[in-house]
Amino acid sequence: MPSPLRITVVIPCRNDAAMLDECLAAIAVQTRPADAIIVVDNASTDESAAVARRHGAVVIEERTVGVGPAVAAGYDRAMTHADLIARLDADSRPHPDWLARVEAAFTAAADLDVLTGGAEFYDLPRFWAYLAEHWYIGGGFVWVRLWLGVPLVFGSNFAMRTGVWERARDRVRRDRGDIHDDLDLTIHLDRGDVVRLDRSLRMPVSGRPFATPAALATRVWKVARTFAASWPDGAPRRAARRVPAPEQVWDVDGDSEWRARGA
Repeated sequence: MPSPLRITVVIPCRNDAAMLDECLAAIAVQTRPADAIIVVDNASTDESAAVARRHGAVVIEERTVGVGPAVAAGYDRAMTHADLIARLDADSRPHPDWLARVEAAFTAAADLDVLTGGAEFYDLPRFWAYLAEHWYIGGGFVWVRLWLGVPLVFGSNFAMRTGVWERARDRVRRDRGDIHDDLDLTIHLDRGDVVRLDRSLRMPVSGRPFATPAALATRVWKVARTFAASWPDGAPRRAARRVPAPEQVWDVDGDSEWRARGA
């Protein structure tokens, strides 16, 4: 029986043809197929657009360079014909059950607005991968929740109802390519949006952002720039009230659900 939820996957891409090819190959073997795939060609000069079309993806162009402008264009296109917008990056390699788990979570919980998960770094040495997964990404979930009342919506691994984007699209800094788009979205979630962090919903991604100390420093600096660009929306908020997960949702250790802005 066809699912009542239509899922569109949005992938921003700039000059990443080889990794995009592997990402789309992984999406093609999902146990729950995507209803549509949108690749946002962000002023690429390589074969990214051709690779996307070869895999049957819809390709749209966004000439303003930056992940934020690219994903905003993709979300705008997706919300016209989807119930859920699932987001990953060109260097992501989703596990075969990724979309099936996304669908199950939203089907079981009608009040769930955003589902996000963690990362696995497939091209880092084990020690550095552990630090990146548990201290950088994992730490981001913790401190953003302490600051904003909800965990970080991790850009390489999340899904949201289209209504979330309809409410946030005019508040996010969609013209800024120099900030973290996922943190900006987290900051601008609507009052009462329910965000679930499922730490077992892990996304294999590249460790390229941690290739050099300079690259890591750039990402950390972008955090400060994102809060500055979003101020005062990104000001500290009182801790959110924890919302118990419904009993029918699969039981996962570390699964946490929070309501945005402490509503």
